[in-house]
Amino acid sequence: MLLAEGVEVWGTARSLERAAAVEGVRPLVLDLHDRESVAAAWQAVHSQGGAVDLLINNAGFAGFGRFDEIPAEMWESEVAAMLFGTAWLARMAAAAMRARGQGTIVNVTSLVAEFPIPFMSAYNTAKAGLAALSATLEAEMSGTGVKVIDFRPGDYRTDFNRSMSARRPSVFTDERCSRVWERIEKQLAAAPSPERAARDLRRALRRGRSGVVRSGSFFQARLAPFLDRLAPVRLSRFCQRLYFDLG
Repeated sequence: MLLAEGVEVWGTARSLERAAAVEGVRPLVLDLHDRESVAAAWQAVHSQGGAVDLLINNAGFAGFGRFDEIPAEMWESEVAAMLFGTAWLARMAAAAMRARGQGTIVNVTSLVAEFPIPFMSAYNTAKAGLAALSATLEAEMSGTGVKVIDFRPGDYRTDFNRSMSARRPSVFTDERCSRVWERIEKQLAAAPSPERAARDLRRALRRGRSGVVRSGSFFQARLAPFLDRLAPVRLSRFCQRLYFDLG
């Protein structure tokens, strides 16, 4: 979408081949687990492409399983990349954009910041933490000319679940894990295509928005958050357990 509108786009991945997968995107190696890699990538853009007008932090991957059973290193890896690594990139962008008096930081969090998915504890934690960081940045950037968007997509029909399949146990020891996994699979199979998310983000950027922008199906992005604001916390938690058939 950005390329079609004539925007110079830098795309990142941990390997140069993957970063160069989209024609027209300037490839850049970036490993969010490594703070030095984050700093080097940021400096590379500034030395070769000049100032950054728009940063989109879109890292997202997940393991699946009971919190007390999943490997600690897998849990820590998710939080390190999606929260800490992403935060360091946002930190450098915030400093550079503040100095210029303009720019936009988009942190792609998730609706799990409001409605956490059972057995995805690291993903929930990282995205909720990034949402809190976005709210903090929005307040700190007030009056500087820098916009901060907490972009919260719901379910979209992408390869996310296929990637998550490789990071879940082959056999569930808790039968409830199987039920939640089946529910997630059905949700993603019936979810809208990611083009809708791109259009929603484009609309927010053109309007100069800051703050939370939700995207997804009408139920996930509009109705559920509205009902959640009206319902007591205990009722919301009960509905969550009922939805995922957790008893």
